[in-house]
Amino acid sequence: MTNTYRAAVCTALTGPQSIRIEDLPRVELKPGEMRIGIKAAGLNFPDLLMTYGRYQFRPEPPFVPGMEVAGVVLEASEGSPFSVGDAVMTGGKGGGLAEEMVVPASSARAMPPSLSFEEGACWRAAAVTAWHALNDKAALKAGEYVLILGASGGVGMAAVTLAKYRGAIVVATASTAEKRAAVTAAGADHVLDPADPDLATTVKALTGGAGVDVVYDPVGGDLAITATRAIAYGGRYLIVGFASGSIPSFPANHAMIKGYSLIGLRAGESSRRDADLAARTDVALTKLAAEGVMRPHVSHRFDLDDTANALRALENRQVIGRAVVTL
Repeated sequence: MTNTYRAAVCTALTGPQSIRIEDLPRVELKPGEMRIGIKAAGLNFPDLLMTYGRYQFRPEPPFVPGMEVAGVVLEASEGSPFSVGDAVMTGGKGGGLAEEMVVPASSARAMPPSLSFEEGACWRAAAVTAWHALNDKAALKAGEYVLILGASGGVGMAAVTLAKYRGAIVVATASTAEKRAAVTAAGADHVLDPADPDLATTVKALTGGAGVDVVYDPVGGDLAITATRAIAYGGRYLIVGFASGSIPSFPANHAMIKGYSLIGLRAGESSRRDADLAARTDVALTKLAAEGVMRPHVSHRFDLDDTANALRALENRQVIGRAVVTL
């Protein structure tokens, strides 16, 4: 084992162009930590936002993006629940776009045999978001209608497959024919073009005029306001994120008249603040991972040296499902 490892380093808050591949010094393990040899790192939209300084967590350069990885244990401190050679998936606020990373052993999960390293690197963050939204916040029931915006993205596809698993009727949006085909293959019952000026009318027609019970929105922008016109009386509107880059302003009088709830969520933060919720989530997601539920669709694969282009693919909306950096 050498004293350095290669990593994709964000050197300035100017976007993907600031990424440089550098040799970083290996650090000694502290008690409770282990070193992971990374096989695959899943890209998330926050990784891109961080390179511009536009995410809620705003590290100052230089830093290594990458919130989600899968790999094998290279070294473990005494008392670790894992041994050298074990396959695990783990993550954090960064550090994953590298040949290795040091993490608390408590943050790692065993890789389910049902998932490949690429899938394991793309599974948990999207799965946690979808589960927290549809289970904890919306309490989605079988037979309910759910409208999933941005369904061809990672958190969107995870929501599609989880909603179908729970017996819901899924109406989804995706911006191109290729993306709509992928969302249909993931299990959506109806997939619509978000640019359709009659989108709200079409969605209501699909629900017999009642509107959808739940809206799952990782997009924001003007599409969010359109979606409120397709929500049922007493519905639940899940504010997941703002991939459009625009934060909507919801009309309070409309929410009052239609009796719907606007529900914000931060899945990771909720688990950090609530140990019981975190434990329940872990049990549920371990079961779902073992069953292969929410298996990621990976449309793009890149080498570590090509990390900047991987982030550009996210930025240019080329990715369907997930993109991974493989090592």
